[in-house]
Amino acid sequence: MDLSFLTFLLVLVLAFANGTNDVSKAIATLVGSGVTNYRTAILWGTAWTVLGAAAAAFVATAMMATFSSGLVQPGTIASPFLALAVLIGAMVWVLFASRTGLPVSTTHALTGAIVGAGFVSFGIDGLVWPAIVGKIVLPLLLSPVLALTLSVLIHPALRSLAGHWEGTCLCLMPNARALVTVDARGATRTLFQATGFGQPVTAVPSQCDRAGLRGLTIGLDSIHWISSGLASFARGTNDTPKIVAMLLLGNTVASWPSARLQIAALVGVALAMGAGSYFGGLRVTEVLAEKVTRMDHVEGLSANLTTSSLVLVSATLGLPVSTTHVSSSAIIGIGLLKGLRAVRWATVRDMVLAWIVTLPASAILASLAYLLLTRLL
Repeated sequence: MDLSFLTFLLVLVLAFANGTNDVSKAIATLVGSGVTNYRTAILWGTAWTVLGAAAAAFVATAMMATFSSGLVQPGTIASPFLALAVLIGAMVWVLFASRTGLPVSTTHALTGAIVGAGFVSFGIDGLVWPAIVGKIVLPLLLSPVLALTLSVLIHPALRSLAGHWEGTCLCLMPNARALVTVDARGATRTLFQATGFGQPVTAVPSQCDRAGLRGLTIGLDSIHWISSGLASFARGTNDTPKIVAMLLLGNTVASWPSARLQIAALVGVALAMGAGSYFGGLRVTEVLAEKVTRMDHVEGLSANLTTSSLVLVSATLGLPVSTTHVSSSAIIGIGLLKGLRAVRWATVRDMVLAWIVTLPASAILASLAYLLLTRLL
């Protein structure tokens, strides 16, 4: 089998593995706060992940350059087996973690695999250690702290805003061409009435039904859905370029032989990531939704806003933060606001241990894969 074709197949498998583990990071709050069930949440996260993966072609080129050429010394001749070994090491570890319900980082797995396979392939001097430390290790270490801090800071403000919003309803009524408010008791008051036809009915939340008004409901749960979608979008944008970059690993510049090949790689990764999300994302979602801390609407919204903002900004700047670390830390931060006993520390311990083990485990797996490939092929 042609090595380039085999590499592409393994890229798709890694994208599938990424989907099985990482879709949970954006949708666990929907399930944990009781907004929807697992299957609907996973479908929602899958759709937004695919959109984010497609957007990566336009906003995450810096990330692709970092993982394809920025970690290997210029002039270093990379073995054709290097990318295969990196993909195998990262893929095996992420699939194992998904199977056991551990939310691990694909970014961590790829980084460890590159270091492990690179060390065996061309030695310690062939790797750009300042770039590995500055562009990858530091963002990965700082992102959990930033996520936990940001969630703790923004949640009280969102909680206060939600308290003022709870029990109110704003309805746009096309038949009456009026803008009407409804209080918690169902009493209505017309704010504005136009002479022409208005927009489709918009209602917030269930008090509109009690007042006899009908329309699309937009409340805290609706905003929670949107925030979850944005977090899934950010995850797709953040992870896709790292995986696609494996097709260019070792090149002096991150350039494609043709635009058609680039499009095929991005589309393939997006679809594979979506398939992994939909068919294999349940187990890790259960851990984050039920076994870290219980959440309500506002808490889930705070966690998702933290995740989406940090991950999108980092992806645009080419800083490969871990969606796993950001999302999990945001959820832990929300739990801490309710007291130490609100967090299930046994689950957190297992998650942190998985984070720590990911780098050496993927490095060892990738180095073993490289040795086997050089002897068998």
